[in-house]
Amino acid sequence: MKNVAFFAFLAGILLLSLLACSSSKKSRAEMKVSYEPETIVPDTFVLPRLPASLTDPNERAQYLIHHFWDRFDFSDSDLTTKPAITEQAFVDYIHLFSFLPAAESAAPMLRTLQRAEADTTMYRYFVSLTEKYFYDPNSPFRNEEYYIPVLQEVIDSPLLTETERSRYRFQLEMALKNRIGEKAHNFAFTLATGETTMLWNLDSQYLLLLFSNPGCPACESLTRHLENAPALKKALSMNGPTRTMLTVLTIYPDSDLEEWRAHLPEMPQHWLHGYDQDMHITANRLYDIKAIPTIYLLDREKRVILKDTSIEALASFFSVID
Repeated sequence: MKNVAFFAFLAGILLLSLLACSSSKKSRAEMKVSYEPETIVPDTFVLPRLPASLTDPNERAQYLIHHFWDRFDFSDSDLTTKPAITEQAFVDYIHLFSFLPAAESAAPMLRTLQRAEADTTMYRYFVSLTEKYFYDPNSPFRNEEYYIPVLQEVIDSPLLTETERSRYRFQLEMALKNRIGEKAHNFAFTLATGETTMLWNLDSQYLLLLFSNPGCPACESLTRHLENAPALKKALSMNGPTRTMLTVLTIYPDSDLEEWRAHLPEMPQHWLHGYDQDMHITANRLYDIKAIPTIYLLDREKRVILKDTSIEALASFFSVID
């Protein structure tokens, strides 16, 4: 995604400069913060002033999250045409969410959208930014758990067109499927031998589920990276007669079986390779396959650990597995 990495870099610098403070700490109960309403500054973005009494970085971050937009003019639609101001501020804002417990991230984001309702253009712009950074597969901030409360809020918004609401309803439907911590949808798949089994029947400590197509350059590249990733190679080496640590299952979700069979010799032979004989996955939209390849990581009970994830996240996960 164009400029995302640069925005993320700047956001990191902002955090370091804003949150650096003395090492003294106070509990939230002990802290008394006097707050006076900020003055909106036209045609720009200005951070709120942090009270001097806040010295703990986490406390400073949380104050900043809740007052981040106090000096921003949501009624000025011209600011939607100035990404160096508004989009950059949004990136800095969501970068701060890492300081919040996951359960508390929805409230400040929804308050921000409510403030953006001051102008229809501004509201639609902020909704599009949440889609770009929380939902786009190329975004380093991608996080469906942040995005779901936004979708639940905007699907009935009169400030959006029916076409937009329909798109967001579909996104919500898919985002709510196979959420992290929930059991993945079960489905039947068929091996090249003709044997058919169910996803839930696989007995493995971890199951890497990879939706891919034969001859897909991105799939071939990902396969090479998965094969050569030291952490995954280590996990696969722990497979034995009494325990399977990791199973890699590729699923072909389309219908050209001749093409699939022709490419099977190129696939790692120590992986399982199957296809969806009845096209059940696609027809019933069991999984949110935004693009090919798509990866899920499941535990022994087939609960989702990582959804639509990356090779980097997989490597990080397995690097600490003994």
